[in-house]
This record gives sequence, C-alpha cells and structure tokens, in this order.
Amino acid sequence: MKDIAIIGSGFSSLAASCYLASEGHSVSIYEKNETIGGRARQYNHQGFTFDMGPTWYWMPDVFERFFEDFGKTPEAYYTLSKLDPAYSVYFGAQDAITIPGSLSGIYKAFEDEQAGSSKPLKKFMDEAQNNYDVAIKDLVYRPGLSPFELVTPVTMKKIGQFFSTISKTVRKEFSNSKLISILEFPVLFLGAKPSNTPAFYSFMNYADFGLGTFHPKDGMYSVIKGMAQLAHELGVTIKTNQTVENIVITDKTATGITVNGTEIHADIILSGADYHHTETLLPTEFRQYSESYWEKKTFAPSSLLFYVGFDKKLENVDHHTLFFDVDFEAHAKAIYDTPKWPDKPLFYASFPSKTDASAAPDGKEAGIFLIPLAPGLEDTEELREEYFNKIIARFETITQQDVKNNVIFKKSYCVNDFIQDYNSYKGNAYGLANTLMQTAFLRPSLKSKKVKNLFFTGQLTVPGPGVPPSLISGKLSAGLVQKEIAS
Repeated sequence: MKDIAIIGSGFSSLAASCYLASEGHSVSIYEKNETIGGRARQYNHQGFTFDMGPTWYWMPDVFERFFEDFGKTPEAYYTLSKLDPAYSVYFGAQDAITIPGSLSGIYKAFEDEQAGSSKPLKKFMDEAQNNYDVAIKDLVYRPGLSPFELVTPVTMKKIGQFFSTISKTVRKEFSNSKLISILEFPVLFLGAKPSNTPAFYSFMNYADFGLGTFHPKDGMYSVIKGMAQLAHELGVTIKTNQTVENIVITDKTATGITVNGTEIHADIILSGADYHHTETLLPTEFRQYSESYWEKKTFAPSSLLFYVGFDKKLENVDHHTLFFDVDFEAHAKAIYDTPKWPDKPLFYASFPSKTDASAAPDGKEAGIFLIPLAPGLEDTEELREEYFNKIIARFETITQQDVKNNVIFKKSYCVNDFIQDYNSYKGNAYGLANTLMQTAFLRPSLKSKKVKNLFFTGQLTVPGPGVPPSLISGKLSAGLVQKEIAS
C-alpha cells in the first residue's frame, strides 16, 4: 500500500482517487478552495443554485463506465433526466432552430429548415457514430505514451479524417449557414475552431444528436458530490482549504508536498491542478515544459460568466439556449488569431430552473450567461459590466421580452477569477484545445519525465478538455500510477 497525495478535487482528481483507493492505497486529496469540484463548483445565493462551470451532461456512457468500474451505477448517486428539447439556437429575433431530444426529431428539424437536408445528415451521423465507437473503444482510453497508440487497423482506415477538418466535412454536405453552425457547435467543447479541428472529431456530433443532452437533478455539482461519496466509500480522504505550496523532491523523486506550511510525506504525487501551475511548484530543473512551450500552445477559451437571479419566469428560452446571431468567424478571430474582447460576442445561456425546480425559488428564474474569450485578456469590472449590458440588450431583442429590470442580482466570473481560484494558465476555462498537433501523445504527458513518482491528470493532458474526458484522464493516470507501483 502506498500513500498517495492528489492535488485538486475536480472530476479527474476524484476519478483517479477512486481507482487508486480501490487498489488498496491510502489516498488523500488536497483542495485549495473551500468546496470541492474544481471548475465544477456550485454557487448558492438567495435560494438560487448555479453550476459555476460545466452545465452540459453529454456522453452518459462514459459516466456509466466509470461507476461500473466499481460495481455501481450513476443512478445510485444522482438522478438524470434527458432534455427534450436538448437546446435551441437563435440566429436573430424570432429566428431559432430547436434541437429535439431524439434523432428522428432532429432529422425533421433539419428538413423544416432546408428540404432534403436530412439525407446528408443521416450520412454524416452514420460516420459520426462510427467515429464515436472508434474513439471510445480504440483511442481515448489510451495514455498518450506513444504515437503507435493511434495506429490500429480501424484508425488507419480513417487517417484522412485527421488531416481534414470538421468545417470542410460539414461544408461538403451542407450549404445552409444555420445548419452548418449547429453541426459545428459540438466541437467547440474541444476548445478549438471547427476549421482547426480534425474531421474525426465528428464523434462529438454523435454525442450531441445521437446520445442526447441530460440534466442531473440539482445540477452538475450533484455528479461531483456523487463521485466524492464514492471516493469516501472507497476510503479516500478529502481536505479543503489546503493550498499546496511546493512539491518536495528528493534524489529526483517526489516524496511529498508542502501544504499550508506543513510538509506531508507521500509515495506518489498526482496533480489534477493546472498542469503549468503544478510545474511551478517544482525547482526549474525538474520542469518538463518551458514557458515558451506553453506560450506556443493553442489554449481553449476563457469565459466571462454571469450568474443571474431573475424575479420572474423567462419566455422563449430553453434550458440550454445558444445565441449565434452575430458573425462566428469574427468572434473566433478575437479568441484565436488576434486576441481581444470581441466587438459582437456570441453567447450561451443556461436556465436550469426550466428543468429543475431546485435551481430557483417559485416564480423566479436562474440564468447562467457565458461569453467565450481569449485567455490572458485584460479583465476589469468595467469591461464585465459593458459586456453584460451588450448581451442582455440583445437577449431582450431576440427573445422579445424585457428582463434587465427583473434582475435581482448577478455575479460575474472571468479571467482573473480563473487564475485566482484555479491557478489557471492565463485564466483559460477549458484547458488545451484538441487540435491535430495537440492530440494524444502530443499533449503534455500524464507522467513526469524528470521526476519519479510524479503524475498529472486533467484537461491540459490526455485525452483533452471536457467532463467525460476528465473522468477518462483520471482513469488513465491512475493506471500509470499503479503500473509504476507494480514495477
């Protein structure tokens, strides 16, 4: 049995802790904030409940596989409901396409927008489902140690898809700009522009249309609480308000961590905290990646978020509502090409109280608004207020209702907060983008090449950003730890 210290308590850390504790090790999690969950924390105020980070529950099979690894089911820890409609996309005032909760309903929605479009959609979805099967069965559960992990008889048949892009693939079959936007939307969860995302990642479209969108009762934080409960059942100790100040190195081996001024011994250190930040806890000579390495990487966006309490129920919106009424390319350039605050931002809004009565008091509405931003931007209260006013004015026009005077309170969250709360590199919200040159073995390694017994997990490493990949990352890193222990 080994003493294992895990830094951070997000999805990947909790997942790894469960796998390692189930092998009989003594596992302790050290979380710097007052509550667990990392970016998936919860905010409660005046009877309203908000998920501070992830709000989309996709790829339910990954969650099922996680709990099945311990002889459990998700239903033992939280309650899921499938959303129907899954979400709506606005392209202007009274101009929206609603995505139903079934694939047959989605085919009809496409036909209603453009006659004949369901036929190429069925072809596209068949390929997307096949890619999903390959990704889940052959690729994402591999630890990114070698390029040969990507080489299988199945993947070799798809090699061309790694050198084309989602944008090219979608535009071969579809000419309607609204349908193109909807089909490109799911890969935004991977943190890169569709024009820079390999076509193989169309498996995200199957996750969207094929598997559907779900909502855990009481929000995504109920998943965090469920995983923490499982971790406790397996013997994991979770400690909050624990700031890890450095990683102790002895003879090129990690032997402990310093927490709140106290040195704590550990045989293995696994960090689910920001990868860049974790390496700053090491002497320079033990860091694998230089500052110039990180500077050259393509990061997923940061975000400006607002958690808003309304004193009335809102109209003409669904649980998940996207506002694509402005130029996507212009906003994307402001994130990836010439980083700046976008002149006309796309934004996303979630109203969990449309589905879950616990999210807001009776007769009121909880709203979460998100604007994707380039990491590292200047972040001031004045800019936050300016952009809230921008999107609320558009929201009122597009959804044909007055809401600004019905705001009871709002809390903002942006670049500075991501840095302060999560030590996030440049305040990024989602990690390292999944571009072709940042896939699998080309991502930062799960295992330190310079320090023995030091490992990493989470969205800056394998397999990538998002909640399901974080669960997978936890399993992969725990597997490498166990392999190291057994050697």
